[in-house]
Amino acid sequence: MDFFLQMLVTGLVVGSVYALVALGFVLIYKSSDAINFAQGEFLLIGTYVCLTLITSYNIPFIAALLIALLFSAVLGFAIERIVLRPFIGEPVISMIMATIGLSSVLAGIVHIIWGHETRVFPQIFSDQPVRLGEIVIAPVYLWSLLIVIIMLLIFTLFFKYSKMGIAMRATADDQQAAMSMGISVKAIFAVAWAIAAIVSAVGGVLLGNINGVNASLSAIGLKVLPVAILGGLDSIPGAIIGGLIIGVIESMTGGYLDPLVGGGLKEVMPFVILVFILMFKPYGLFGKKEIERV
Repeated sequence: MDFFLQMLVTGLVVGSVYALVALGFVLIYKSSDAINFAQGEFLLIGTYVCLTLITSYNIPFIAALLIALLFSAVLGFAIERIVLRPFIGEPVISMIMATIGLSSVLAGIVHIIWGHETRVFPQIFSDQPVRLGEIVIAPVYLWSLLIVIIMLLIFTLFFKYSKMGIAMRATADDQQAAMSMGISVKAIFAVAWAIAAIVSAVGGVLLGNINGVNASLSAIGLKVLPVAILGGLDSIPGAIIGGLIIGVIESMTGGYLDPLVGGGLKEVMPFVILVFILMFKPYGLFGKKEIERV
């Protein structure tokens, strides 16, 4: 039972980070109907910027994180304006292919600047484990969970009460109606990409503190895609719940099944669960079913 609870807590923490990164997928899909395959590179670049500020310029962690988030937001704005805005009005597959190409370009830039060696954050959180009964939890896991909860609450309030958040929701529901009400759809697209870059950077920094940072961290972007699809690509609550589900399943698989088969099943299981769920819920657990009249 103690091992089960340990795996459960680990899964919830990692799943909460997945949920935060999946929020970027959902925002971009809701605003433009496209899937951003460069999400993992956004995560990697934001993480490397934060790490470089800390290790090379001795900037405190909080200040370095804020600067990295500002850099990520500017990067998201710039990419949307320069690379993706020309694809507005084009078939969705064109924008998806553009994000695939963008992913390769950003990965190459990361390799040129930072290489492929694994780097670690200096000790930011206490290394004294926290005991909850027989469960031992590293403080970095607890801080990661707390930061993710705060971020998700901030974005929930932003989308529900802020003028920009309401405009983003209106644009997601009906772009033509939003434009008729004076909402700049192009500005909404830019903000969506900026927020996607920000949440990816936060997720990358948290995971980097847990596992270290190298080029393979960008694979989290692909791993988080089943989270977004499982919950529903147009559902923010679905991204949160999907992240927790995938995180727990991945943790349990790694703890119980991987030792029996020699490893590797942990990375595959999220996609197996995704295929199984989509057989019965093609739009995800909380996605809206689209009905077209002809």
